[in-house]
Amino acid sequence: MPIHVEKKGIRALGIAESFRKGSGSKSILAGVVMRSDLIIDGFIFGASTIGGDDATESIIQMFKTLDRNDINVILLGGAVISLYNIIDVDRLGVETETPVISITFEESEGLEPHIKHHFPKSWRRKLTAYKKLGVRKELKLKTGYKVFVRNYGLTELQARRTLDKFTLQGALPEPIRLAKLLARAKLDSEDRTNTGARSPKDE
Repeated sequence: MPIHVEKKGIRALGIAESFRKGSGSKSILAGVVMRSDLIIDGFIFGASTIGGDDATESIIQMFKTLDRNDINVILLGGAVISLYNIIDVDRLGVETETPVISITFEESEGLEPHIKHHFPKSWRRKLTAYKKLGVRKELKLKTGYKVFVRNYGLTELQARRTLDKFTLQGALPEPIRLAKLLARAKLDSEDRTNTGARSPKDE
């Protein structure tokens, strides 16, 4: 599905996560649907396995559960989440029929050594998935900040113009920023619930 960046009311689905190291095996995923006038138009939650391989499938299912045909682009807060649970950006774009932009904020020499260290038995599979992502491209936003992106289904110029539409300040697009807040709030809520469930009842 081509994206028409010049349209006034394009919608983005921003995906972000929240988890705590050493606390459970799941990361909370949150998705926020936002119009380019920054009106929130929907949200959804999901989960991915910390250190697992299910992030791509989880996000595809979140997209399908939303059951909308007006989402013009998916914005990911990184393609490597949940401690090396690697999102297949191309597969996500193909199966949702929607352009995808994965965005990160720091330069990196690559994750190969870390993958080999953390996954001594399965590093080859992880490394294959990581290399499939390809090289990140540096873009400079209208805010003056630079970001690094991997994209599917749109050009670098379209990616930059899309990010400019959804970024008010700094480098973080609003759909991803709000998805991060939602994921963190749900994680905190679940932590409180689980802690309460383990506490003895008052006599």
